[in-house]
Amino acid sequence: MKNFKFKEQIIFENTNYLAISKPAGVSSLHERIGLANSVIEQAKKYNENLQLCHRLDKETSGVLLLSKHPKAYSHAAVSFEKRKVKKVYHAISDGVHSVKDLLIDLPLITTRSGRSAINRQKGKPSKTTVNSIENFCHFTLLECRPESGRQHQIRIHLASQNAPITADEIYGGKIPFLSRFKRSFTANKREEERPMIERFALHAYSLELNDMDGAPMKIVADYPNDFGVFVKLLRKYDKANRS
Repeated sequence: MKNFKFKEQIIFENTNYLAISKPAGVSSLHERIGLANSVIEQAKKYNENLQLCHRLDKETSGVLLLSKHPKAYSHAAVSFEKRKVKKVYHAISDGVHSVKDLLIDLPLITTRSGRSAINRQKGKPSKTTVNSIENFCHFTLLECRPESGRQHQIRIHLASQNAPITADEIYGGKIPFLSRFKRSFTANKREEERPMIERFALHAYSLELNDMDGAPMKIVADYPNDFGVFVKLLRKYDKANRS
């Protein structure tokens, strides 16, 4: 598991809540195998009263909210349950997609293998609204606003639109290599070319909800280095207006 320093990832803190920008490769909860370096374990070392208000997939980076006391946890839990929390994710998908307020309404189930699947008979209601942010020649930067919070929801919803998240091989995404776009690319014969991003390109960009006193809280996590570099490389070598 990737090592990280909890304190260095804090991006928001008040009397009730704390939020971090979770790095990709770090589990929200403890994993049975490996070092004790999950978010919750590191959080307890920082403040033993901290509790996760929600979770992110291990390979997803971005905003993760924790409560400082039981009443704050209950308030957040109710807010999530009643869908009063606004979540915004940014994803880079394979292919060029120009969409505005595209509502993907497909019920999902969790299969025995631990993956998610669309099931119109037995699936739980799942909705995601998608907007294009920036188009490239072979990729699209998308804004995704999930109304519900099912496992792998954004990943499988985008895949259902022939827009799988880049490098998400489980749901049809392809591994991106710079040699495909950079005309003057010269491979190092001694080393195998590394992907432009080494995990699926999904980032929890912002989280918005009301605090216990009703005051609005909006927490934004800047792109981590790997996601930000990937976007910069696409802007440089895969521009939509290239001749």
